[in-house]
Amino acid sequence: MAHPITSQPQGSQGIYTSQKTAWSSDIMDCFQDMGICLCGTFVPCILACRVAQDYGECCCLPVLFGSLLALRTGIRERYHIEGSICKDFLCLCFCGHCALCQMARELKMKN
Repeated sequence: MAHPITSQPQGSQGIYTSQKTAWSSDIMDCFQDMGICLCGTFVPCILACRVAQDYGECCCLPVLFGSLLALRTGIRERYHIEGSICKDFLCLCFCGHCALCQMARELKMKN
C-alpha cells in the first residue's frame, strides 16, 4: 500500500529582487550613434527589422501590428530596464523613430 503524502516540499527561502536600471541612452539621444540615427530617420523599416533580428526574432516581425511594442517591452524586461507597457506605447506613438533608435542603441550596447 502506498504511503500518503502529508506535507508539501518547501521552496527556497531566498527572495529574488531585480534592480531596475535606466535605458543606456535617453530617447532624444539620437545623435549619439549617427549610423542608427540616419537609418532610423530615412529607412526606419530596415532599422526595425535589424532591431528584431538583434533581439533574436525573425527580421520580418516588425511587419506585424503591435510588434514594436512587444519588442520594446521585451528589451526592457530582458535587460531589467525601468518603465511600463503604457510608457512604451506612448514613446512609440509620439516619438516612434526616436524610440526605435533608442532600442537599436540599447541592443548594440548590450550585445
